[in-house]
This record gives sequence, structure tokens and C-alpha cells, in this order.
Amino acid sequence: MKVGKQSIAFNNLYLHNTGVVVGPQENNGPLKDYFDHHYDDLHCGQKTWELAEMMLYRNAFNTCLNKNNLEIKDVDCLISGDLNNQIIIGNYIMRDYDIPYLGIFNACASCVEGMIIGGALIESKNANNVIVAMSSHYATTERQYRYPTEYGGQKPETSNTTVSAGTAALISNNESEIKITKATIGRILDAKLNDPLDLGRAMAPAAFHTLREHFKDFDVSEDDYDLIITGDLSYYGSDMFLRLCKEFEIDLNKKHQDGGLLIYDRENQEVFSGGTGCGCLPAVLYTIIRKQMLTGDLKKILAIATGALLNPVIMSQKETIPAIAHAVVLERV
Repeated sequence: MKVGKQSIAFNNLYLHNTGVVVGPQENNGPLKDYFDHHYDDLHCGQKTWELAEMMLYRNAFNTCLNKNNLEIKDVDCLISGDLNNQIIIGNYIMRDYDIPYLGIFNACASCVEGMIIGGALIESKNANNVIVAMSSHYATTERQYRYPTEYGGQKPETSNTTVSAGTAALISNNESEIKITKATIGRILDAKLNDPLDLGRAMAPAAFHTLREHFKDFDVSEDDYDLIITGDLSYYGSDMFLRLCKEFEIDLNKKHQDGGLLIYDRENQEVFSGGTGCGCLPAVLYTIIRKQMLTGDLKKILAIATGALLNPVIMSQKETIPAIAHAVVLERV
């Protein structure tokens, strides 16, 4: 059901078991005890970085199937996104699976976009079980958007570190302990920034805009949530996001966390500003945040996934970086 200008209310949509498989940097971080599986090197036993990301994706997808006791025939649709040109990771993996498939791209906001699209399929009774799968990989993304890792270029402190993770989650109309109740679809916002080594601040205004529209559409405030988590603004983007909120008298200092800051230990890991990537927010949301909801420590959260909508060609033409943010509400039943 549409609510306000940009939002949707769901009636019968639930989050079930998930699969999260990560690389070595993520497994050396503070969330290492929460992941389903990890690899000790970025190659993941493969010959190329892209094949390595496919391995992360495939293992996360199969883990999600197994934890939900599902067979391929039980999945009505798979919604997939990654950061490689033409979203090749999901496209190539799904050659091996007989599942209806939707490939999407809103950069690092794709995980929540996938939940919204999958939720619409389920609410309209065109599907019962939808898996939303996302992946990112440090080396494939560096080659895609900045410089190959072999180049050895120096990075500024504002740089984000792309999370190497494959993630998959089942959403369904079958009841579970966590319900997806609301969503707000973002709009593209351009802060007129053009530094691909400072994506957090490029995305912060979009995150703020979606937050404000969500509050307006549902007539709620920060007091209605135990936690408001953004995707991958990391250190500098989170600072800008909080300052924007403060300008409009929204105080999130005790309510806000960011996936890019939770997945790594910035004090002891060389990750610069923090994490980013399609796998960043879901790797946090599906692990520690989901566990805190299942234990009752968190009862209602707002997750805002942020995406920087650039590519190498447009950046070489000196264009700016437009961004988008989508939001969903998860509630403990």
C-alpha cells in the first residue's frame, strides 16, 4: 500500500534465515563470530578476482537455501545485484540455477532495493519465497571504480574499503520472528561532489533526504526506532549525515550506527574511512543486527542503504556523483 509520496506499507512480509560469506579482512574484524563462512585470502581459491566474488556469492546463496530448508523449486524469484559492469556476478552464477531472476543496480543501495521489489512481488501474491542476493569484492571494485590493487596507488583517509562479502536473504509471506513493515524509495540526489575516493560524503545527503521523507510519509520520528542504521557512509559520510540531521533538529547521536563502521575496526585495521560495497550493509544487517533483533535487544529498526551511482567513464568526463538511498523497517514480532 502506498503511503505519502515515496513510501510503501507491507502487510505480510517477513525476513527469514540468511547466508553471509566474507573475505579475510572482514573475518579479522569485530563481527568475525557472526559470519557463516570465510576465506583466508581474497582469491577464494579462484584464478581471478571476479571468480572469487562469484564464489562468495554462490556460497552465500547455497547457505541461505540450506538454512531455510529450501530447494531450488521452492524459490519463486531471485533478485541480485553487484558492482561489476552489467552485474555479471549474479548473471553468471545464475546460469546454474533454474530460478526466475531479476538483476538490479543501485550500487550499494541495491540490497534494500531488492527487498522492496521482492516485497512488492510477495504482497501482490505473485511470489511466496524471494531470495535477495548481493555481493562485492575489494579487488573487483577497486579495478572497476578507482585503480587496480596491483597499481599500488596511495589513498586518502576519506577512501572507503570495499567489503568482500556474498550475502543472501530469504523474504517470504510465511511468518518468522522479524517482519518487514515499511519501506521508503529514495530519489537521486546530487551533492555536486566528484571525488570517487570520498563516496561517504557524496551519499550522505541522499541518506538524509530518504530519512526525512520516511519520517514525513509515516508521521514518525527517531523516537519510534531503537536503531537507525545506514549502509556504508563510514566515518566521514556518517559525520556529514549526522550534521545534516542536526540542522533539521533530528538528533540521531544515540540512535545511529553505520554498517561501514561496524564491520571493521578502524583503529586496528587499514580500512581508511570504513567499509562500503553491495555486501557491506547486508553483511552487518543479516548477522549482528538480526541476532540482536532475535534476542529482543532491538525491536524496531530503520535500515537505510546508500548507493553512489557512478562509473569510470562518467568520472573521466569530470561529472559529479549522484547518489540514492532506500529504507526499510524491520520489526521484532
